[in-house]
Amino acid sequence: MNNWIEVNVAVTHEAVEAVSDVLISAGTKGVAIEDPQLINDLRNSGTWELTDIPEQMNTEIVTVSAYYPDDEELNGRLAFIDAGLMAIEERIGNYRFGNTRFRKLAEKDWANEWKQYFHTTHVGKSLVIKPSWEDYEAKPGEKIIKIDPGMAFGTGTHHTTNMCMENIERVLKPGMTVYDVGTGSGILAIASALLGAKEIVAVDIDAVAVRVAQENIKDNGLSHIIDVRQGDLLAGTSGQADLILANIIAEIILLFLQDVPLRLKDDGIFLASGIIEERVPEIEAKAKEVGLKVDNIDHRGGWVVMQMSKVM
Repeated sequence: MNNWIEVNVAVTHEAVEAVSDVLISAGTKGVAIEDPQLINDLRNSGTWELTDIPEQMNTEIVTVSAYYPDDEELNGRLAFIDAGLMAIEERIGNYRFGNTRFRKLAEKDWANEWKQYFHTTHVGKSLVIKPSWEDYEAKPGEKIIKIDPGMAFGTGTHHTTNMCMENIERVLKPGMTVYDVGTGSGILAIASALLGAKEIVAVDIDAVAVRVAQENIKDNGLSHIIDVRQGDLLAGTSGQADLILANIIAEIILLFLQDVPLRLKDDGIFLASGIIEERVPEIEAKAKEVGLKVDNIDHRGGWVVMQMSKVM
C-alpha cells in the first residue's frame, strides 16, 4: 500500500482558489476544501440523509488539503508549495491561520477520512449520491450514484460539483455524447450515464483518479457506457461531443478553453465549474476570444457554473 502526505493549509475564503492553484501546480490533481460555512449550509438544506456533523461555529477559516505520494519528488513539491504560499502572501497580505500542517497516511486511511463528512445526498430532482458504507432505499424516479472517493476527488457535496450535476440534469438529453474533463472520482460521468447519455469519455491526467473512476463506474454497472482514459484535458479525446463537462478550477479551464470549440458540436453545450465568482469576467473574455458565448451562469456560495456554446 502506498503512503501519502496530506498537506493542510488553513486560509481565508478569499485565498482558497489561489492556494488551490499552488497545491495543484505542485502535482496533486485536485484539492479537498473543508468549508465550515458549506457544512452549515448542507446541514440546514435538508439534502443530507444524516446530519450528525455538529454546526460549525467558526466559519471564517477554510482548510484546503492536498495529497502527494511519499516518494523521491516529495521534498521538491513541498519546497514549491512553501514558495507559492509565500508569494500569495506578498500579493494579498496575511491570509493564513497558523502553519501549514503535514500528515503521513496510507491510501486506505485517506479514504476513511471521508466517512465522517460524506453521507447520502440528494442533488437536483432525481439524483442521489450514496457512499459505499451507507444503505439507502431508492424512491420512485430516483437515480442512485454509488460513489467511493478513494484517492480521487468528487463526492457531489461541494457547491461546484452539486451545481454542475444540477445543470447536467437540466441540459442533458438522452443519446448525447459527453466528455468529462478531469473526471476525478467519475461522479459527473456516472450522473450523465444515469440521465441518458449514450457514450461518455471520462479523462483524467492522474493514474490514481483513472483507477478510482473505473472502480466507481464498474460498481454502478456503467462500464459499457463510460470509457475512462488517462490524458491531459481535451487532448485525451477525439471527435466532438454534445456536452463537455469540466469541474476543475478557473486557471485550468483558461488553459484549455481554446480547445473546446474543436471538440464541441455546433449545437453542443460546455459546462465549466469550479470557478469562483471573481474569475467570471476573465473566463467570459477568454470564451469570447475563442468563439464561445456564455448562455447561463449559476451562483452558489461564491462559486459558479458557466454554461457556454459556440458562436454561430
